[in-house]
Amino acid sequence: MPNMNPKKLPMPEQDPKERNHNFKEVAEGYTAEMAVEEAGRCLQCKNPKCVAGCPVNIHIPEFIGAVAEGDFARAYEIISDTNALPAVSGRVCPQESQCEALCVRGIKGEPVAIGRLERFVADWYRENVNAMPKRPESNGHKVAVVGSGPAGLTCASDLAKQGYEVGLFEAFHVAGGVLVYGIPEFRLPKAIVANEVKKLEALGVDVETDTVVGKTCSIDELFEEGYEAVFIGSGAGLPMFMGIPGESLSGVYSANEYLTRINLMKAYKAGYDTPIKQCRSVAVVGGGNVAMDAARCAKRLGAEVHVVYRRSEAEMPARVEEVHHAKEEGIHFDLLTNPVEILGDGGKVVGMKCIRMELGEPDASGRRRPVEIAGSEFVLDVDAVIMSLGTSPNPLIRSTTPGLEATKKGCLVVEDDGVTTTREGVFAGGDAVTGAAT
Repeated sequence: MPNMNPKKLPMPEQDPKERNHNFKEVAEGYTAEMAVEEAGRCLQCKNPKCVAGCPVNIHIPEFIGAVAEGDFARAYEIISDTNALPAVSGRVCPQESQCEALCVRGIKGEPVAIGRLERFVADWYRENVNAMPKRPESNGHKVAVVGSGPAGLTCASDLAKQGYEVGLFEAFHVAGGVLVYGIPEFRLPKAIVANEVKKLEALGVDVETDTVVGKTCSIDELFEEGYEAVFIGSGAGLPMFMGIPGESLSGVYSANEYLTRINLMKAYKAGYDTPIKQCRSVAVVGGGNVAMDAARCAKRLGAEVHVVYRRSEAEMPARVEEVHHAKEEGIHFDLLTNPVEILGDGGKVVGMKCIRMELGEPDASGRRRPVEIAGSEFVLDVDAVIMSLGTSPNPLIRSTTPGLEATKKGCLVVEDDGVTTTREGVFAGGDAVTGAAT
């Protein structure tokens, strides 16, 4: 008989008053006993809607069934049949709007904790088995993969398993893309990403860091080097700004720059020379997951933090879990508030002028459009501002590759198959095609 508890088994977590001073992982993970108990809540539906909600169609009932039986090794095999990065997606995938949103148990209670179970299985395998894959026999063909984020890692893995010789090119000095420069250690430990890269190298993938395709070398030069096809998975790392007065002041960061200095360049660790401002009070402008990451990092570096968002909490695109954690950690939310000017003195940020908003009619996105309330201006006392307003694909590759077409928003144009670009032999995927997404 299934476990009919209407609620998920809670995730063990660090105490908020302790974790907001360190960069250790917040969620501590299920024990084996907890995983078996939670897996027992799965009804093993004959028509599992949860699978349809998963972007990579993991065989969810099957892997959860294996967990319920205590066969964690088989559960890992089932997951990894369709998902190359289970330890990553089990942590940062928005399960509440994907697989878990369609779980039958969620109709009269809480859905099965699919993401937490996926994370448990991946962690159990890494800690107890962690067998490196064997390099398959080469099929004699070479493919270049540009970018080592989720799209590039997955593509390189799938190709290598089929015998292709893969060259993986990363602009930064460490492979992992947004997983290492964008997502903080307290949400996704870097050792997990490093282990995935190690598996790729075991498959024979040649990982080349410090290589900016479009500058260090071009797509055309990759073909000249013997690569027969190129996959572009360079993501969407170009930050957006508001265009308001004061954005050029010292102390104004894009969230991408701020998080890269902290996550990839270890600005939060003693012994690293990466410069980052020690702030008294920080405003993070935006309401997405990246805004939550930046705010929670700033808090851990000792600042008082305000998240400034022009709509209400109901419209915030960030995961409910991330907003909840941020509130627990003492971060202030200034909702229905929009910046109009960043104030400076001597070239440095000394405050941010804001205006109160109210919600009007829905806009094209379906969310109610914020409208300014006349005469409601006020100044927020801050000495740094982090802009987290979204990102778009960097134009470097498309501007240096003849025949590669892009949309007005800078995303690469692909055919109906979702990967074939307008340049023969060049394919693309991930945020470089969709724009900033999951």
